Amino acid sequence: MLEEAMTAIAENGLAALTMSALAERLGTSGGHILYYFGSKDRLLLEALSWSEAALTEERRALLAGRAAPARKLDRFLRMYLPKGPRDPRWMLWIELWARAGANEPLRAAQDDLDRGWQADLEALLTQGTAQEAFAVDDAAGRAGELLALLDGLSTRVVLGQRGADRKGALASARSAAERLVGRPETTGT
Repeated sequence: MLEEAMTAIAENGLAALTMSALAERLGTSGGHILYYFGSKDRLLLEALSWSEAALTEERRALLAGRAAPARKLDRFLRMYLPKGPRDPRWMLWIELWARAGANEPLRAAQDDLDRGWQADLEALLTQGTAQEAFAVDDAAGRAGELLALLDGLSTRVVLGQRGADRKGALASARSAAERLVGRPETTGT
């Protein structure tokens, strides 16, 4: 049900989605969907949380893996960015951002989801610095900066803005990440 809701929201946006249209897609009744979700905002939040749960598992596996920190960071960037225009997961994020400013429960849920990405990126940067692959003195600050950049790049890709595509966004993200995390300075004799 959540996968179909995610697809429907990505296709036409939450404002255009009716519970009866979603119910028809699912072969059930609008009342049945309202019983479980209560509102479109709740449906949006549940669909996004469901989508993000799978990515959380993937991120945690990435952090626990044996790959080099630079490789882990590159995989993190690829995981974060949208697949292309109208990526369903990213369309849910855009819908959430549009509603969160005036809706405290949605804002709190957004904060929770954002904290997961932030914490995992901080852990990755800290790990990379401990292994002398990165030169980061403020993992929280650098993670926040990189995530903000990724959000901007992602928004351009998912909205299909002129000149914005996944390949270019990934190249920009890699370049920015390299500048933000640096490399340890070596002293030669």
